[in-house]
Amino acid sequence: MTAIDETTDPATREDRGGAGSGGGSRLRPRRSGMGPRERSSTIASTVVMLVIGAAFLVPLLWVVLASFNTEASLSIAWPENWSLGNFAAIWNMETTFRPLLNSLILCGGATIVTMVTAVLCAYPMSRYRFRAKRPLLLGIIFSTGLPITAIMIPVYSLFVQVNLIDSMGGAILFLGASSLPYAIFLTKGFMDGVPVEIEESAWTEGAGVYRALWSVVLPLMRPGLAVATIFTFVMMWGNFFVPFMLLLSPENLPAAVTLYTFSSQYGQVAYGQLAAFSIFYSLPVVVLYLFLGRSLGQGFAAAGGVKG
Repeated sequence: MTAIDETTDPATREDRGGAGSGGGSRLRPRRSGMGPRERSSTIASTVVMLVIGAAFLVPLLWVVLASFNTEASLSIAWPENWSLGNFAAIWNMETTFRPLLNSLILCGGATIVTMVTAVLCAYPMSRYRFRAKRPLLLGIIFSTGLPITAIMIPVYSLFVQVNLIDSMGGAILFLGASSLPYAIFLTKGFMDGVPVEIEESAWTEGAGVYRALWSVVLPLMRPGLAVATIFTFVMMWGNFFVPFMLLLSPENLPAAVTLYTFSSQYGQVAYGQLAAFSIFYSLPVVVLYLFLGRSLGQGFAAAGGVKG
């Protein structure tokens, strides 16, 4: 017989029960479930997450409720009479549509300038080795933490001398340049994840550098480009200080600057109209996220593309 009886085999009995009554160690069953320490840690993390979620949910709840309340205040209150009066008050060209159009032109143009330049700058730093690469990367990282307020006074003086004050084109160029270090940092990190072997195979087929960049590298790093584009546009969309300093005419001001018009000179704020305007103000960012969010779930397209 090849099978061994577990009840008669001494090795099996020794493994299970030990040599004697007080000798070897006995096998103990594994504990199922969480202990008191794990349970308390889970409860604490859940409470922290609920507090953080409430901190984001309460302002959103105030915006929604106040937009339908013509007598809204800073406190969160259920409207006694639901009304569209706040939306009707801001439904005009001067208050809403023109500032939003200016914001789309300013931030959209600056985002295009930033992303095109970031791709062209990140490509050589990701693919080539040169002596100034490390100092250049350190300079880019340092520039990402530089506050924009520290350079606005000399920038304003420069714009006055070159006659670019109150120019939408000048504001687009400066806003794009100020967002460039962070965009380069993000784009290079995603570009490093594209295997260079795939690009080299395109070179052997006769593709040039720019052709390989456009047809091979950029399609493979589409999720990374979507992330960098969303971050760049959102940072520009909420920027108040740069357009406030460089744009003077009321017809050129973006929505981020015209928000102060809902506060009167005596300190009174039309909270209901401000909440209604905030809903319109957030729509372009939501639409951009929904449009580019499909690329975020695709993952890295070059996974498994390199053999060996």
